[in-house]
Formats: sequence, structure tokens, C-alpha cells
Amino acid sequence: MNLFYDPNLSGTSPLPCNSMLKPDESWHAAKVLRLRPGDDLRVTDGKGSLYHARLIKLDSKACEIEIYDVKKYEPPAYSIHLAVAPVKNMARFEWFLEKATEVGISEITPLICARSERISVRTERLNKIITSAMKQSLGMFHPTLNEPTGFKDFIKLSKASAKFIGWCETQTEPLLRDVCPPGRDVLVLIGPEGDFTAAEVQTAENAGFIPISLGKNRLRTETAALAACFIAHFVNGRI
Repeated sequence: MNLFYDPNLSGTSPLPCNSMLKPDESWHAAKVLRLRPGDDLRVTDGKGSLYHARLIKLDSKACEIEIYDVKKYEPPAYSIHLAVAPVKNMARFEWFLEKATEVGISEITPLICARSERISVRTERLNKIITSAMKQSLGMFHPTLNEPTGFKDFIKLSKASAKFIGWCETQTEPLLRDVCPPGRDVLVLIGPEGDFTAAEVQTAENAGFIPISLGKNRLRTETAALAACFIAHFVNGRI
């Protein structure tokens, strides 16, 4: 299935109806997939709608399509929000975004911490990586990528019903798999290469976060974040 993405599609128009693919998606259809008029394709709005369409006019800048059917998908009963400190090697952080999107994640926030070695990211580039991974994995929901946020500011704004912070300093924290509740919105904080400071962990605890471990081995930041994503899905029976 050739899946395209257009967040501006609306399911309110009577079908069939015509629409235009975005320039980047049009280029992909014409130059990469080499589609021809009459070919079937699918377009998602990233909000749970899958549009069945056929190509009417091929143009590398603006392909015209006819939408003839739409299918609605329900989101999971739970959400996964990972607030992750961007790592020095940006390729590793991009790898995490790609794989987390393939597995299924609701929201990502680059978290700027006391020991962060990177305090800025190229949000536009990262969103393109997320979009590509969503299409490759045939996902119907586009993850939200927030702007980088400082640790203290983020803690004040967090609203998930189940909140956790990964910490490597001691071995006494419970495993995430044992305390992550099924069917609830989950937020997990993953720190930078130097980990969270004790003061940051205390601040998080005061705000209702539970310190957790992801296992016996010490994981890289991006690996720990992906592991947390897998664990949240596992306790919900999705993996």
C-alpha cells in the first residue's frame, strides 16, 4: 500500500471529492514511486482517518487525486509521552524518533536538563523523520513533537495520570514493567548521557513522578527511551 500524509484533509466533504497532494508528497508519488493516473493510493491525515483515493493527474509539484472512501481508526485507550534529553550525536536521537514512531508513540518532548550536552534541535527535520516513519509503518496517528522544554518548566506542565522518571544512580527503583498501569496515559522522563541530577529527580518526585528502572543494564539515552516505549505497549497487551 502506498501511504501518503496530509494533515489538512477533512472527512466532512461528500465523497467522491478531489484533492491535491502536498508538493513533497506529489514529488514522492511522481519521482520515487512513479505512479500513473488511475493508480490507487491511500492518504492519512495522521488523526485516525485513512482516505482511499486514485490518482487523477500526475504532477511532481501538485498531484490531483480523487477520494472515494474513508475509514476511521480509533486511537489506543492509552497514550505514551516520552520526554527525552537530546543526545550529543543527533543521529542517535533521530534513530530513536524513527523507531518509536514505528512502534507507536503519542508525543515526544526534547527535554533540556542540567547535564544536557545539546539544548536545541531542528524540529522541522525531526518532524520529517517522524512522518516518514509513520508512513513506512502504515500508522494512522502522527506523533506530536513538541519544542525543546526546560526540565523545571516541563515538570510544571505535565498532566499524565501515570508519571515516571528513569534514574541510573541507584538499583532500588521498581522496574517500569511492574508499575506501569495498563489503560492509562503514561509519561516517562529519560535523561541525558550524564543522567538526571539528584535535585532534578527530587523535583520530579515532588510533582508526583515515580523513579523507575528499565533493567539491570545501563542503557544509552535513546535505547532507554525506546525500551520505555516497548514496555508501555507490553503492559497494555499491544506487543
